[in-house]
Amino acid sequence: MDLELAKRSALVTGSSAGLGAEIARTLAREGARVVVHGRDAGRVHAVVGDIQRAGAEAAGVTGDLATDERAARVFAEAVAAFGGIDILVNNAGSYAAASWFETSPQSWLGFFQADVLSAVRLIQAVVPAMRERGFGRIINIATGLATAPQPEMPDYAAAKAALINATVSLAKAVAGTGITVNAISPGLIATNGVERVLRETARAKGWGADWNVIQRRWMREVLRSDLVPRLGKVTEVADLVAFIASPRAGYIHGANLRVDGGLVSSIN
Repeated sequence: MDLELAKRSALVTGSSAGLGAEIARTLAREGARVVVHGRDAGRVHAVVGDIQRAGAEAAGVTGDLATDERAARVFAEAVAAFGGIDILVNNAGSYAAASWFETSPQSWLGFFQADVLSAVRLIQAVVPAMRERGFGRIINIATGLATAPQPEMPDYAAAKAALINATVSLAKAVAGTGITVNAISPGLIATNGVERVLRETARAKGWGADWNVIQRRWMREVLRSDLVPRLGKVTEVADLVAFIASPRAGYIHGANLRVDGGLVSSIN
């Protein structure tokens, strides 16, 4: 299927590693010109190099999005790379494993800053030009914890819930402009960092080193889910992002799309 992304320009925040990097590579393979963003110049350069060696177009920008001034600089450099932004994927953010009473007001504020306001700053910057062109795609990467919160990571989950809420209100605010706005909520995805944590747990519990066995036992014994006895793949999220970013997905708007193997028990 041709996703009609050739020469569309995309900014993927937090794309110097993990899921964001796979999203950037996938969009590039589909023909998009991708701006890779991160705070580590070496990692950004590595992902840009991967994309360029594969024959696609990419540029890199570095900097955090924690203040209006820094976010404005990142955005200006991203726009300058290819002359505009057609697709914005808000993937940048942070998370930390902490139970409810291990969090602090400062951690709640920090997650809201990193996972919500970073996206808001770029959305407010990118929408005017998207309106003028009559086309735009804004995709916010959330989490299943946003709609199925647990005692662990409540500050992170609440921030992502706010991001989903903002997705719906923004979808209504840009109605009829040619811009679509959607959220994607991954479940547990097998990034390098997640796999490292699971393997450490497996060693401590004596599960062995077979990755398939580790995934099955984690899903069954830790997450209590047998619907899909494995973790998600980064490609499974990135492929959905590419489709939602395409002109072919113009009727998908204001949605929160789960990629979690049925882990969240919800009819929506």
